[in-house]
Amino acid sequence: MDIGLLRIRRNGQWLMVALMGGFARISNNEITILGNDAKISTDIDPQEAKQTLEIAEANLSRAEGKRQEIESNLDLRRARTRVEAVNVISY
Repeated sequence: MDIGLLRIRRNGQWLMVALMGGFARISNNEITILGNDAKISTDIDPQEAKQTLEIAEANLSRAEGKRQEIESNLDLRRARTRVEAVNVISY
């Protein structure tokens, strides 16, 4: 699985999760997800997420070399996903 948002239903309530990649297995109409990292949107501090996004954007603009650019892009994607998780309205 890629870095992105995941909507899950727990106890009849929909929750937004910021998923930082991983693996999924589907068997008998059930899905099992082994994520590298994940945060439920309600556990994310919006101000901290915004600051982390700003830092990641600045780091990408200063990246030197391919390796730094790749790492900075990953950091930016993770930061954007956390901000999006906080800003998306859950159903």
